[in-house]
Amino acid sequence: MKKILTIILAGVVLSSCGVYKKYQSQSDAPSDLFGSGDSIAQVALNESSIASVSWREFFSDPLLQQLIDSALARNTDMLAAKSAVLQAQASLKAAKLAYLPSLSLNPQGNLNWSKFGSAGSGTGMNYSYNIPLQLDWNIGISGSVTVNKRKAQAVLEQARAAREATQANLIATVAQYYFQLLMLDKELNILIETDSLWNESLETERALWENGQAYSTAVNQMESSCMDVKSQIFTTRRSILSAENELCKLLRMTPRSIARTAWGDYQLPERFGTGVPATLLENRPDIKVADQILAEAFYNTAAARAQFYPSFNLTGLLGWVGENGADPGALLMKIAASIMQPVFAQGKLIAQLKIAKLNQEDKLMDYIQTVIKAGNQVNEALADCQVAKDKDGLYKRQVEVLHDAYTGTHELMNAGKATYIEVLKAQESLLSAQLSEAENLYNGAQALIGLYIALGGATK
Repeated sequence: MKKILTIILAGVVLSSCGVYKKYQSQSDAPSDLFGSGDSIAQVALNESSIASVSWREFFSDPLLQQLIDSALARNTDMLAAKSAVLQAQASLKAAKLAYLPSLSLNPQGNLNWSKFGSAGSGTGMNYSYNIPLQLDWNIGISGSVTVNKRKAQAVLEQARAAREATQANLIATVAQYYFQLLMLDKELNILIETDSLWNESLETERALWENGQAYSTAVNQMESSCMDVKSQIFTTRRSILSAENELCKLLRMTPRSIARTAWGDYQLPERFGTGVPATLLENRPDIKVADQILAEAFYNTAAARAQFYPSFNLTGLLGWVGENGADPGALLMKIAASIMQPVFAQGKLIAQLKIAKLNQEDKLMDYIQTVIKAGNQVNEALADCQVAKDKDGLYKRQVEVLHDAYTGTHELMNAGKATYIEVLKAQESLLSAQLSEAENLYNGAQALIGLYIALGGATK
């Protein structure tokens, strides 16, 4: 018994050196994670980070909030992510219960019939029963139970972070389609207004032609331009329908019209602090997933190392056994203890440990790459936000100038001092500038949404 206790104690001491060591989450990030240059100059290093803003505060449009709520409740990817969390919680609960012994009841009975006597004048009925309650308990001195519990916890954290990532991506996608619809509505209004103005120019040119002051080719060119605008109106309406259908698919709804505000009635927040790299690591769900995958690999290595240490099992039986109606039956009790120390397993244990270590190194590289990718996404989003902001003032001024040019050219044409070609150029330049301004506004909204997601927003 002293030898057995000595072996058990030695196993506990040996296993505690590495098997019971807890994983330390990665938290360090390069100081230049977001990059350098003009874009990083826009980062406001303050305590209030854009990532800490809830999605309801960031997207304050009530109609957009309703769409996001519906998507979170109905989207199949979101439901699958929630189911994965529940499954991981069940696995963790089972891993925690592994510390307890297992009990099983296995009643058995036998019935025998036989003839006896020289003339076969008698029969005999023999029966027996066995009602044991069996206990099996793995004491877990090698740390395998603890390792499995911690690994299950890491898997649960992965599932939770994956659910956050799914939520953030879903919210961003819904918002992007919503703002795409707003942009298309604005473009449609521009085209409809342009169609009305160009029809006036066409009527003016026709009047000049009828009075012999213009050529028929001018009328044809004007009419062709009007037809082009009408064609763009049909195309834009079709694009609106496609965007609505895509949004309905995300919401798991049949195709329908999407209620929305006008572009000028709602804008995204103009400025938030983006925070520091530490904040990025706290909020980005993909970095959380990569960190917990590394934790799982760490515990897989610990589990492979635990295979080298002895295992101690305790087995017990308690119950009754009887025969031929003995009442009460005899009490059955048995206790057995066993310890197993691996000696030679054909190199399997060494190979498993080596594979686990190599896999852990791979997961560490994946984690580092995920952090670098995160910094790159933030840098790109910052640059896109800045470019859209810089272009906005230019487009506004360009639209004003071209609108004045179009109005003046049209008046000159009415007075016979400008040709239809000059009017056409002024019309087309104005339309192009108006559409470019709308597209730049949309690009700015997309960039700000991208920055919000890149910094770990929309997870709460």
